[in-house]
Amino acid sequence: MLRVAASSRWLGALALAAAFAVAAFFLGQWQWGRYEERQARADRITAHYDAAPVPLGDVVGPGPLPLARDWTRVTATGRYAAGDPLLVRNRPLDGTYGYEALFPLTLEDGSVLLVDRGWVPNAESAQALPDVPSAPDGPVEVTGWLRLSEESLDRSLPRGQLASINLAEASRELGTDLLGAYLVLDMESTPDGARPERPARLERPDTGIGPHQAYAFQWWLAMPVGFVLVFVGVRREHRESVEAAGATGRGGAGRPPRTAARPKKVRIWDEEDA
Repeated sequence: MLRVAASSRWLGALALAAAFAVAAFFLGQWQWGRYEERQARADRITAHYDAAPVPLGDVVGPGPLPLARDWTRVTATGRYAAGDPLLVRNRPLDGTYGYEALFPLTLEDGSVLLVDRGWVPNAESAQALPDVPSAPDGPVEVTGWLRLSEESLDRSLPRGQLASINLAEASRELGTDLLGAYLVLDMESTPDGARPERPARLERPDTGIGPHQAYAFQWWLAMPVGFVLVFVGVRREHRESVEAAGATGRGGAGRPPRTAARPKKVRIWDEEDA
């Protein structure tokens, strides 16, 4: 069987099987990495989302928020800046796309925190902007979850609109420095205990980990498939060659097999000897 396996045709098939095994290994590694990322994100949300809020200054400053503190629940006091909000386009809520409304909140120490107060539906036409509930005047206490800056989508949009919640782009739009995270609003209240009107609350984040772990195992289990197919093919070809050689041996080399000897004639009548 080794002689069959050493043929150029099967060596080529073996190389393809090896290439597939290597590709399946790395695809499994990639899916496993995706699984670990989703699992770590779910763990952070589970640990922080329903926790008691902590003071904002204990968690974030001018520098970027550490990944481990993503979704940390915090509380802060300040005043919303006057003016229109920044609108983030193409944001879904319950399967419908609209805008998320971002308002800069000036804190007691003078730093500015970007607050995502919630979601509003699209206007009747793409050229019109939606109606957004105004932020309250005067001091306000906000409670919510800190989020990392999103990646820039590098799109040119009308002034006052963003394609993603990228803090660098938001800072340029507002003309002021921002803290290293933005806040997804849970609740806010004024000193008199009133709850101001606000856009719709954002959905609770999804903590599902997806099918990535199963996909990783599937790729790794598929690694030997190519080698198994090559082995089966080589074994079949070897068996066929052995059977063909056996058939040739029984018939002799280059000549038909001998016929059986004719039986000796038995005498029945004496007259046959006459």
